[in-house]
Amino acid sequence: MASEEPLRGNPDMPVKFFTAVLFSKGFDLKDHLYGELEEDFGKIDFSGEDHPFDLTDYYNNEMGDGIKRRIISFAGLGSAEDLPGKKLVSSRIEKGFAGGRGRRVNIDPGYIDYYKVVLASFKEAPQKIYLCKGVFADMVLLFQDGDFITLPWTFPDIKSGLYMDDFTWIREKYKEDRRKLRK
Repeated sequence: MASEEPLRGNPDMPVKFFTAVLFSKGFDLKDHLYGELEEDFGKIDFSGEDHPFDLTDYYNNEMGDGIKRRIISFAGLGSAEDLPGKKLVSSRIEKGFAGGRGRRVNIDPGYIDYYKVVLASFKEAPQKIYLCKGVFADMVLLFQDGDFITLPWTFPDIKSGLYMDDFTWIREKYKEDRRKLRK
């Protein structure tokens, strides 16, 4: 009996990478982090507003009070299979900026495509899908009927809607970049 070639997804289905960056009070992203990010992720094409990260105190012992989050995206498109490598690079960058208490910055890389927002994580959970090298994929938003919708496990600050304008802008840029590929 001849073996069948397994069906494969579209290898040309690119994604747009972004980072969800948590940072300590007094940590200047533009002066300290942007150069590092651009070296490993590419040119920054969007940097959202800073939002207080105060719906949980999960990182306060390590990063102190007054933590903020900013969404940053990068020019061009890439392959979803690069997500684990981007998480490993992010971890290296975080360690480079660590202080006496621990991290001063927490970088969660992710991607957007037509249908979803996915973050990379080192933490296991029931909804997360193991990729490789200790990295899991965590789908945190779906795009449905013209809007992003949250899921039961979506992080509280993302669920609150603080970043919906950011993700909408990044998705529109993704769509524009996809159109350019087809020409």
